[in-house]
Amino acid sequence: MWRIVQRVTLADHHQSPEKEKKLVFLTARVHPGESPASFICQGVIDFLVSQHPVAQILRDHVIFKIVPMLNPDGVYLGNYRCSLMGFDLNRHWQDPSPWAHPTLHAVKQLIVQMSQDPRVSLEFYIDVHAHSTMLNGFMYGNVFEDEERVQRQAVFPRLLCQNAPDFSFSNTSFNRDVVKAGTGRRFLGGLLDDTSYCYTLEVSFYSYMTAGSTAPVPYTEETYMKLGRNVARTFLDYYKLNNLIKDNRPTHIQSSEVKSHTGGGNGKGNGVGRDAADREREKSQGVRH
Repeated sequence: MWRIVQRVTLADHHQSPEKEKKLVFLTARVHPGESPASFICQGVIDFLVSQHPVAQILRDHVIFKIVPMLNPDGVYLGNYRCSLMGFDLNRHWQDPSPWAHPTLHAVKQLIVQMSQDPRVSLEFYIDVHAHSTMLNGFMYGNVFEDEERVQRQAVFPRLLCQNAPDFSFSNTSFNRDVVKAGTGRRFLGGLLDDTSYCYTLEVSFYSYMTAGSTAPVPYTEETYMKLGRNVARTFLDYYKLNNLIKDNRPTHIQSSEVKSHTGGGNGKGNGVGRDAADREREKSQGVRH
């Protein structure tokens, strides 16, 4: 796993050294019992190191730093939420101890260091979790006073909703809940500059519903990894939208072909249509956000 991460993070440091690189930072398993997060992370990694044309384009333009397990001692011990010493690490981002929270301390130092590196632009931090009551995949984001920044923050989850039939934008929410102040998403959202976006990516422990479906579909290891592949692929859409990446793929590699390669998306409709279907279904189910 760590060897794979090294390949992803170092893949393109030798290319275009004079040009500022975009940086995406992903973490997972800060809560050790949330095992679906590992499969999503594996899907992201497997796709990024593959020979898929989209993955090759992403490696040419974006640096990915991935920490697939923030709480290894908790995972080893079979803990659900805490570390070996009984800490919920996702409440200690503000002032992690190098002794009591060593993985968090090290990762925070790395993120701060990279945010100050003039050679790179840290644009995304995504922390992957699993949710015990909600359906589908969805995101939590932050609240900003600047309305333009609020709108820009919504772009990535909207694009992901178009690519992943199991991702629900209507379940996605943006908040500044006080009890979440020590989480990675909240703390780094306040620490990094206004070109950076910090999210928590949640996925259901048990099932998802797609537009038009009447019954939930159980998640499997493969469908969790498929969501990870779709997360990775969405970065291409995002950076094409922001004119960092030109759509210069060969003509025989179209979006529909990309979706079939990654296993995601049904090619029907768009995110707006799915959002409306999500809302209607959740009203009938009494789902509260």
